[in-house]
Amino acid sequence: MQHRPFVAGTAAALVATFGPAGPAAAQSGVTLGGIADAAVRHVDNEGRGSVSSLVSGANSTSRLVVRGSEDLGGGLSAGFHLEHGVLLDTGNPAQAAQFWDRRSTVSLASKSFGEVRAGRDFVPSYLAWSRFDPFSYVGVASSSNFVSSALQGPVRSAFGTSPNTTVRSSNALQWLLPNTLGGVEGGLLVAAGEGGTAANGQHKVQGLRLGHAAGAVVVSVGYTRSENNLTAPTGAFKDLSAGASVRFGIVRVSLATRRFQHAGARQANLLLGAWVAVGSGELRLSYNRADLSGKAGAVDVGANDARQLGLGYVHNLSKRSALYATLSRIDNQGAATFAVPGGPGGLAGGQRSAGAELGMRHSF
Repeated sequence: MQHRPFVAGTAAALVATFGPAGPAAAQSGVTLGGIADAAVRHVDNEGRGSVSSLVSGANSTSRLVVRGSEDLGGGLSAGFHLEHGVLLDTGNPAQAAQFWDRRSTVSLASKSFGEVRAGRDFVPSYLAWSRFDPFSYVGVASSSNFVSSALQGPVRSAFGTSPNTTVRSSNALQWLLPNTLGGVEGGLLVAAGEGGTAANGQHKVQGLRLGHAAGAVVVSVGYTRSENNLTAPTGAFKDLSAGASVRFGIVRVSLATRRFQHAGARQANLLLGAWVAVGSGELRLSYNRADLSGKAGAVDVGANDARQLGLGYVHNLSKRSALYATLSRIDNQGAATFAVPGGPGGLAGGQRSAGAELGMRHSF
């Protein structure tokens, strides 16, 4: 993952051209890495036909990562992490308005007291949920297919179709526990709304996470509370997740739940997952359920539930390269229109959506 010769060569060229740049020129802990991932995808939406396409990041999000650290002595270190999402199929940024859309942080860490981190990063409830998804929150079988603002429910009620805090928060300040507590992990996050609006992705956020990861058992709980100009009249958006996984030899199984609530609308997601080692690869299975209840404004959403089945296989060519194939199917109920991404628009309520993809991932 570390391309030090490239970084060192680039730094030497800059120094030769512009001259020494003081203390920053002496920094030696900068690394460049990332992931290139592309897949052929086919999605069929009942009553609407099908679409075939080339997509980016179906097994792991395509990205460019630049990070660095400096040992300050006395158990202290300073660091930064910049992560840019890339649409490999077009070469465009994943988010046109945000170059470092995935993460942009600077931090001060202590072996004894943990890490203080500032900038854009993942929210606690997402971290406590996504680690239990066999499909890593991407691709046709991702659990993210049931975290949507496209239909009536608590996510849309709180954020409209604007950027939300179900995955990341901008303007965040965090404290993370040190990694010397025998597997205990967690942290606190706060973010200022900065007087902005949901349309600009500016939310007032508070969150916390606590878990334990050691040996064959992993448990995690996370909570995120968000406020913006849309939630002001009716109360904060609340996002609570909890999960656990256990490894039995070549098999790992997971169970997780995530609950969204805003005003009178609620959504409870359930995830069952499994990873099974098969030769040089891994079989992955998941079952996702979305149960909605209450009202979004004047709309009763209680009958708008859905189920998703996912099946995939990842074949490792090496430590850095892999081939993968995934199948999924979503069955909607009531007026629900959850869909596999990349299909034709206009799916009617209660109809089926199914997808398949075949791709390759390379880490560098």
